[in-house]
Amino acid sequence: MYRVAGALIATKMSVPRTRQDLVSRPRLDELLAQAQHARLTLVSSPAGFGKTTLIAGRMGDVMREGSAVAWLSLDGDDDDAERFWRYVVTTLDRSAPGTVPDACELAKAAVMSPDRVVTVLVNELAAAASDVWLVLDDYHTLQSRAIHDGMAFLLANIAPRTHVVIITRADPDLPLARWRVRRELVEVRVADLRFTATETETFLNGVNGLNLSAPEAEALGQRTEGWVAALQLAALSLQGHEEPGDFISRFAGNDKYVVDYLVDEVLAHQDPEIREFLLATSILDRLSGSLCDAVTGQDGGRPMLAGLERANLFLFPLDDHRAWYRYHHLFVDVLRARLLQERGEDVSLLHLNASRWYEDNDGVEASVRHALDADEYSRATYLMEAALPSVRRNR
Repeated sequence: MYRVAGALIATKMSVPRTRQDLVSRPRLDELLAQAQHARLTLVSSPAGFGKTTLIAGRMGDVMREGSAVAWLSLDGDDDDAERFWRYVVTTLDRSAPGTVPDACELAKAAVMSPDRVVTVLVNELAAAASDVWLVLDDYHTLQSRAIHDGMAFLLANIAPRTHVVIITRADPDLPLARWRVRRELVEVRVADLRFTATETETFLNGVNGLNLSAPEAEALGQRTEGWVAALQLAALSLQGHEEPGDFISRFAGNDKYVVDYLVDEVLAHQDPEIREFLLATSILDRLSGSLCDAVTGQDGGRPMLAGLERANLFLFPLDDHRAWYRYHHLFVDVLRARLLQERGEDVSLLHLNASRWYEDNDGVEASVRHALDADEYSRATYLMEAALPSVRRNR
């Protein structure tokens, strides 16, 4: 159980609190205020961007306003439709007693019908005396098609006084595009969760008690790209550090805390195919489908990148057409270190593959750079000499 402002949120797991909630974030407060009028509020980002802390704070506010909040923290063991809907009904009953009595009776049956339970939930929540919020944390741990279908039905039919919040590391398999077009969806994503320069300085100096100058705080904010977990890890490393400026200039994905966090929270949970793709393509500063295919020697680079973006695996689009992407700076540092550690003998070949692709696609500068990284000095010389006539013509 987790207690906010003297009221109880029913949950199978405790809701963690961090120092992030001590930073005022008015633009996020304004965005979340729209959740009152939305069918679904989706909070989707990679690990460590403060999703749970943000929503826990918001739910404390709505509870003080008289709403009931049912908070369910999920894990892979809940990836069963019967188990999932039993937990949902139980959590709703604890947070708003007497609101869903028929659903509770159905959920107690030895053999229950998830479809029937969801239908009854829709009808009973429509008659609720006050607003009811259902928060599903770590929704990305669920893969069951039956669960997603049930959630889609619930969301398509819920009354205006019922609000659903999904907190996830990957976009759920729900009709988000339809609700987005109808303006029935509030989305909180990486761009919204990143700390601004002002928030970064407040977090580092005001909350963590560091005495960084404004330029030092700004530099660390740029290096972490506003990623709150990385800022917290940097703050831990900076405690008692006599030369913060020197540390900040060197802060990268080889910091022990950053490495441990990303390996434990991100890489360890990936399928082997995805993990190998991440490592192989980490040599690239920019990624496209065909370039990744050339580097890895596999097909399917474009759908893989689209899948990584949906999964919020620290991959950001560089254009509106989703043709080019890049990894988060700290994430790619960790990937490159792991690549050298696990597949160091393959690095030269990966760079050579990239060099050949860029040569075929008029990327002379990148082709030369990857040739040099592959220790193919004769190739780099050849590429530079071949480019000279074009350079002279364009002078």
